[in-house]
Amino acid sequence: MRVASNGGRRVRPGLVSNAYRAFGGTDDPLANRVGDAIELLHTAFVIHDDVIDHDLRRRGRPNVNGEFLARAQDAGAAPEAAVGYGQAAGILAGDLALVGAFAALATIPADDRTRIRLMTLVHDAVRVTAAGELEDVHLGLGTRTATVDEAVAVAEHKTAAYSFALPLQAGALLAGASDEDLARLADLGRQLGIAFQLCDDLLGVFGDEDVTGKSTLSDLREGKLTALVAYAAQTTAWPSIEPHLGDPALTAAGAATLRARLEACGARAFVEGLVDEHLHAARALAHTVGLEAVVDRVTALAASDPGRAA
Repeated sequence: MRVASNGGRRVRPGLVSNAYRAFGGTDDPLANRVGDAIELLHTAFVIHDDVIDHDLRRRGRPNVNGEFLARAQDAGAAPEAAVGYGQAAGILAGDLALVGAFAALATIPADDRTRIRLMTLVHDAVRVTAAGELEDVHLGLGTRTATVDEAVAVAEHKTAAYSFALPLQAGALLAGASDEDLARLADLGRQLGIAFQLCDDLLGVFGDEDVTGKSTLSDLREGKLTALVAYAAQTTAWPSIEPHLGDPALTAAGAATLRARLEACGARAFVEGLVDEHLHAARALAHTVGLEAVVDRVTALAASDPGRAA
């Protein structure tokens, strides 16, 4: 779990600190403790997400599943048993991180009312995120093709709630922000989170694995119904794309062909346009609370080159 929490851009602690200071907070160690707890919550979701997606690598190295799968293989375990051991380790490590995050938040040096309100924000974010993750898997069942609106809603629920709205609201809450400001920050977080997740979906297909540490085959092999795919399903190119999505044996050459077709039908350009649209809305909201620098940072991460990463 310690290895799993290393790396990344520490976006969430940064959002907590930025919002805290924007609303007049001066106790930086307090904001840092909350930021650390939310980053640990992120670690829990990342570990569990890799179990759900059957991924064995994260940030360019073996994740918890991959590490414990390798240990089982080195010990001579049968292939199926080794996979089960890796998945068990991932589930349990994610559980530990999740409980650890809540324990850290429950013991911050704040008054009872603030602590209870903070815990409520976290509980609500976890509930929305869990629903979003399950809906993401459900859309990948292949029983129907999601609409673009449904795909964007999944991006909002699985990422925006805990990665953007929660840290922004948590930092502002610690500084004594009003309910009106907290609502505005929830909307800001929603816009930023959607843009960020849409970028991550693009990276899952078009990214540079050496830069992002993220596989560009797994999403295609699993047939993830992202906004990219939902848009393609509305075009005349869909009959040449659909049969190959969700093929666990998809080769690198086959994936390259799929990428070319997704680009040619306009799906990539459409999703990049959605990213720009949500970042524009976020910038307008950020201006009302003095958090333009936050949007600038996220915009840099969500730039249209392969260096962007979630």
